[in-house]
Amino acid sequence: MNSALEISSEPSAMVAATTHAVHADALCDLPVTIIERRPGWRCIDVRELWRYRELLLLLAWRDVQVRYKQTLLGAAWAILQPVATMVVFCLFLGRVAAAPADNVPYPLFVLAGLIPWTFFANAVSSASQSVIGSQSLVTKVYFPRLLIPMGAIAANLIDCLVAFGLFLVMMLIYGVCPDWRFLLVFPIMVGVILASLGVGTLLAAWTVRYRDFRHVVPFMVQIWMFATPCIYLQTDAAVSPRWQALLPFNPVFGLILNFRQALLGKPLDTYALVISATIGLTVLLSGCYYFRRAERGFADVI
Repeated sequence: MNSALEISSEPSAMVAATTHAVHADALCDLPVTIIERRPGWRCIDVRELWRYRELLLLLAWRDVQVRYKQTLLGAAWAILQPVATMVVFCLFLGRVAAAPADNVPYPLFVLAGLIPWTFFANAVSSASQSVIGSQSLVTKVYFPRLLIPMGAIAANLIDCLVAFGLFLVMMLIYGVCPDWRFLLVFPIMVGVILASLGVGTLLAAWTVRYRDFRHVVPFMVQIWMFATPCIYLQTDAAVSPRWQALLPFNPVFGLILNFRQALLGKPLDTYALVISATIGLTVLLSGCYYFRRAERGFADVI
């Protein structure tokens, strides 16, 4: 009886061993895909980013949910931040920095500059910390890492839209009516988004390698605001001509200045717009290029 059982069990063992060998051979025959960084400027792969567009939306929505989760005021923080800053400027600079020549109320003048600046500051701050905050994703699955700072920046667009709606209400209250230049607000805002993406991706890559940037970025953003006087000053009257020629080399100066001019129906400053847009585009390409070169080492040092 025992010998019969032993004899009958041998074929099944042989079949199992043969099956495992066949599976192993089949796995060896499967094609292997090696994902490598593309050389040169082609590392900014727009087609690949477009294929992962649904992931970009998911990352942006995740950041929105995390930001307002278990908060008392929720989306009202999108209004409180620019409004509180506007009140501070009006209290301390209202008489000194007002712009009576344009017949624009100073609160409206300041809020028009704070809308793009608040978006830029929050986008850069969140993008700089985005890769560190997505450690579990970076170390486990492949996707274009550039989507992480892009998602963080896209999440701030909701706050920008809320603040923009508040500005439209204030325009009705003060009786200010825009003209055809209002349509230029949208392409100018695209320039602000691209500039924030360039700075944010560069800082995100540096933050992964040098954790000091977690402390540097808030201080840098605060100094940057005062280095962009068009937010709270009429620069034509308060800044000397020599400095007026240099200020547009700040990539957001010309964009914020012309954003306000377009909102309020005033003539655009073409020189400042062209210089700032060119610098912003250069920062975008440089930031994305450096980010894509550094991302292959993120999983090792994050």
